[in-house]
Amino acid sequence: QVQLVESGGGLVQTGGSLGLSCAASGHTLYAMAWFRQAPGKDREIVAGISGNGVQKFLSHFVAGRFTISRDNAKNTVYLQMNSLKPGDTAVYYCARGSGYEYTSPLDFHSWGQGTQVTVSS
Repeated sequence: QVQLVESGGGLVQTGGSLGLSCAASGHTLYAMAWFRQAPGKDREIVAGISGNGVQKFLSHFVAGRFTISRDNAKNTVYLQMNSLKPGDTAVYYCARGSGYEYTSPLDFHSWGQGTQVTVSS
């Protein structure tokens, strides 16, 4: 069973940057994604990446500000977050897909424990 461990969350001011990491165990050449959930809101997808790192997806609300990448030699997926806004405040979760290609936010069933990101105004 895959284990996903997120790190890198914290408190940052508006306009600042944070980098999240997700270390995965086991067979890791699957599509990976970052989701987030703010208090009182549903979990939403932020970004996804295919197993070989070529195919990437970014939600419209982070396009131009966030970047997803992966290093398969380190079994790690990253989310670089720039120009952060208070609306980005949420618990961010790493997730593994069931296949190698990114197809849908519904295709992710293995989750990490989450890391809190708080953006102050």
